[in-house]
Amino acid sequence: MSIPITLTVNGVPRHVVIEDARVTLLDLLRERLDLTGAKKGCDRGQCGACTILVDGVRLNSCLALAVSHDGASLVTIEGLAKGDVLHPVQAAFLDHDGFQCGFCTPGQILSAVGLIEEGCDGDPERVREGMSGNLCRCGAYAGITDAVLQAHAAMNAPDVLPGGNLTEDAA
Repeated sequence: MSIPITLTVNGVPRHVVIEDARVTLLDLLRERLDLTGAKKGCDRGQCGACTILVDGVRLNSCLALAVSHDGASLVTIEGLAKGDVLHPVQAAFLDHDGFQCGFCTPGQILSAVGLIEEGCDGDPERVREGMSGNLCRCGAYAGITDAVLQAHAAMNAPDVLPGGNLTEDAA
């Protein structure tokens, strides 16, 4: 059975034919679209390494069937920066060493973007709670929390538009 679906992936419309209705978004991204930033960690939705944004909402892509998201807009780590300009969350992860081995980093960053866009209030305890679905084998949690707090402050500054971009006046 061939199932055609259309997704907007990192701002680019993609038309894909799915041969098996059981294909997950994670496998579609990694195996068919060559977007390998989202990682297959546990493949059970427990580690968060596969986190992407679907229509602006955090999602463990290993648990989501691709056919169920026909017409959706997806953002992966590959589409977060604007050219050479890092997203504020990416920059904050660098500033605070929010990674060690890097395996969980794409999922951590996308989860942080989603958390901030969901209206996180910038309280460190709320950040830790909101990021608790993303596990780090190396234990870089202090740096991750500090990075999310810095990015939250940067993205909620008066001269920043949703998505972390500066307004024309501030640029």
